[in-house]
Amino acid sequence: MQPERFTIAIPQSDLDDLRARLERFRAAPDFANEDWRYGMQGSALRSLVDAWLDDYDWRAAEAEMNRYEHWRARIDGVPIHYMRVRAAAGSAAGSAADGSASGAMPLVLTHGWPWTFWDHRYVVDALADPGAHGGDPADAFDVIVPSLPGFAFSSPLTTTGIGWTRTADLRAKLMTEVLGFERFSAAGGDWGAFVTAQLGHKYANRLHGVYESFPAIPGLDYASVVESDYAADEKTLYARRCEAEPTATSHMAVHSMDPQTLAFALNDSPAGLLAWIVERRRAWSDCGGDVERAFTREHLLTTVSLYWLTQTIGSSLRFYWETARQAWQPAHPRKPTIEAPTAMAVLPQDVYPLPRKVVERHVNLQHWRVYAKGGHFGPAEAPGEYVEDVRGFFRRFRR
Repeated sequence: MQPERFTIAIPQSDLDDLRARLERFRAAPDFANEDWRYGMQGSALRSLVDAWLDDYDWRAAEAEMNRYEHWRARIDGVPIHYMRVRAAAGSAAGSAADGSASGAMPLVLTHGWPWTFWDHRYVVDALADPGAHGGDPADAFDVIVPSLPGFAFSSPLTTTGIGWTRTADLRAKLMTEVLGFERFSAAGGDWGAFVTAQLGHKYANRLHGVYESFPAIPGLDYASVVESDYAADEKTLYARRCEAEPTATSHMAVHSMDPQTLAFALNDSPAGLLAWIVERRRAWSDCGGDVERAFTREHLLTTVSLYWLTQTIGSSLRFYWETARQAWQPAHPRKPTIEAPTAMAVLPQDVYPLPRKVVERHVNLQHWRVYAKGGHFGPAEAPGEYVEDVRGFFRRFRR
C-alpha cells in the first residue's frame, strides 16, 4: 500500500484522438427542445463541442492540477488516486497525534458522480491555508482528496463489488494505514456523502466528525419520507425534491440496471459523454436552467475530459450497479446510525433534501446549515459558504 507520487501527463496521441472524434461529431436531430424537455439541447451541445475543439486547453488544466501533489496507492488490490494539499507551514493548530507533521487536522473530501476530485479545486486552498484566504490560520486542514474507485486516476478498476460501503473501508485504510493518521475528519457530497456517512457509522472512533453536503443516511428508506415530515419552513425543499425526482429516478435506473451498455456508447463518443454529464449538471445544480451560471465552461469541459481521457465512464457507472445489489448491513447495533458528530449542509436546489426531524432520528446531528444557494455540487457551486461552514463545524474538535 506504499503510495507513489505521480504527475498527470496525458499522451498527446489521446488528445489527438479526442480532437479527431470531436471534428466528426454527428448531432442527433433535435427539435422543439428549447426548454430541454427531451434532454440535452442540441444547439447547447454544439456550442460546447465547438468550445472543446477551439477554445479549451487541456494542457492548461493539466498544469493547474499538477500544482498539487498527486499520489497513487493500491489498497486491497484497488488503485486509489488522491490529491494532497498540506496545511500551510506554521498555520495549523492541533496535535501531532493526528498524524500530520504540521499538527493540522486531517480532512478527507470525497466527491460523487458526475463529479471528479477536481470539483474540490475551489475549496482546497482555503481549507489548507485559511490565513491566506481571509480566515484564522488555526483552522488549517491537511486536505486529502481521493478519486472514487474507478473514477479518473483511480483506475483501471478491475475489481467487482465496489460500492460506497466498500469505498468507506478503502477510505479508512487510506487515511490510517497508508497515511498514518490516528484520527481524521471527513466530508462529502452525492456518493461521497454516503462514503462519509458510512465512515461516521462504522469508523466513528477514528473520526473527529463528518460533514455531509447531501443527506446520506445508511439504511434509510427515502421513499418513506413524506410531505408531512417537512416543517412549514421546509416546504420549498419538498417542492424541489418533487421537481428533481423524475430525472433522478431515470438516472438511477439506467446506471443501476445496465451500465455497461451505456458505457460502450459514452466511451466511444466524447460528444455523447459531454451531453450525458452536462445534462445532469444542469438538472441538479442551482443554475435556473443556464448550466454555465453554476459552472464555468472550462470546468464543465475539464470534468468531461477527466472521464474521457482516463476511460473511466464505464467503471464510474458500475458504482451504481454494485451499490444497488448490496443491501446495507449495519456494522453494529448502536444508535444513532451515524455515531460520529455530524454536520448536515442543506443546499436548496439539491435533488433530495431531507427534513431536519428525519435527519435527527438517525444522526448524531450537531450542526445544521441551510445554504443561501447551491445544488448537488456544493464545493463547486458555493465554495465560500462551504469553506466557512466546514471550518466552523470542525473548529470545536481542535480543542
